[in-house]
Amino acid sequence: MISRRSRPAAAAAALVAVAAVLVGCSGAPSLSGDVFVHDPAYVHTDHGDFVYSTGNGQVGDGNVQIRRSDDGASWEHVGEVWKTKPEWLSDAVPGVDNLWAPELYEHDGTWYMYYAASTFGSNRSVIALATNSTLDPADPDYEWVDRGEVIGSEGTDFNAIDAGIVEDAQGVPWMSFGSFWSGIRMVELEWPSGLRADDAEPLRLADRGTAENAIEAPYIVAHDGWFYLFASRGFCCRGVDSTYEIIVGRSRDVTGPYLDRDGVSLLEDGGTVVLGSEGSRIGPGGQSVSNGTLAFHFYDADAAGIPTLGLRPITWRDGWPTVAR
Repeated sequence: MISRRSRPAAAAAALVAVAAVLVGCSGAPSLSGDVFVHDPAYVHTDHGDFVYSTGNGQVGDGNVQIRRSDDGASWEHVGEVWKTKPEWLSDAVPGVDNLWAPELYEHDGTWYMYYAASTFGSNRSVIALATNSTLDPADPDYEWVDRGEVIGSEGTDFNAIDAGIVEDAQGVPWMSFGSFWSGIRMVELEWPSGLRADDAEPLRLADRGTAENAIEAPYIVAHDGWFYLFASRGFCCRGVDSTYEIIVGRSRDVTGPYLDRDGVSLLEDGGTVVLGSEGSRIGPGGQSVSNGTLAFHFYDADAAGIPTLGLRPITWRDGWPTVAR
């Protein structure tokens, strides 16, 4: 099986080319600066906007990368989460290089960062956790503390990558996750540890019912009494040949079932398309949501097909999210 979270090494050489150029997306403000991003965990705060993203093995030991913006438009690279990866990851996932697909969630004054360690095409993977009091590396209190493994998938039928966190109406945290294999899964977490609440079999949220089962990167948003499951459908990491698109389904219950706008279950290959390829924007996916904005990466056909940050405001119409094409 194939996972979306491996950044092609050749793309790293294009970093200089993409930095400090304007990246236009139809219907959205142009972004500038360092927008060479894969799998953005986007967060708007009172002290600036942050994007944490998949690592680059040629920089900072493959650790999660950090970018900051004062205005949401001009971005700068401000470092990596750690200089070296936690040592236990090499034993848990032999051959691990880049850390993939971070997720950021704030609860009671603590930031929880979930991230994946895996290798391309394998489900010997773990989702791990680190905590901090701030997202800003310039803050004197900044320090990411390793909290260890949340869930592993070796020997299972799922793949423990691509975490997304949401709280239900009672404040109980849930982690959706998954890539290919048996589709999108979910487990209950607990506060304040942020770790798994029990060892129950992960719930099933989405499945394409195909041998490849190309669906991943779940992100659930609570809105107006509904839970909306965003996911990336199709193939990532192929540059301008990528087929990613962002889909959505909704449910009254955080644990599902999630149905698309036509009433088709995401467990039966349903999903209403939110954003797909158009013009030079190829394969949008790896999404997150903050402050009413959808963040994603896409492959820019005008810049050698490198992974690039995109931001779109979400508009809610008749109970469904839409973004400018």
